[in-house]
Amino acid sequence: MDFEFVELGGDAFAFQHKQDGKMLAEITWTLLADVMVMDHTYVSENLRGQGVAKKLLDRAAEYAREKGYKMEAVCSYVVTAFERYKEYDDLKA
Repeated sequence: MDFEFVELGGDAFAFQHKQDGKMLAEITWTLLADVMVMDHTYVSENLRGQGVAKKLLDRAAEYAREKGYKMEAVCSYVVTAFERYKEYDDLKA
């Protein structure tokens, strides 16, 4: 599954997966200096239970590492993932 990097305006950004113009999956953040404040994760009902939210977070984490950013978990999914998976420890703000 491919995720498109999207500038939402101002300091807001996202990785999104759309099909036929319909949003199927998205993770959004606000960039404050060098910290990605992860504020929203969405996965459509027909994709739930397939690990799509983690794939979104993994793509955002890859982007953060490429740019030298840290991540702050605000969205409930990212908070839970940060607690559950040690692979994000290097990114925690």
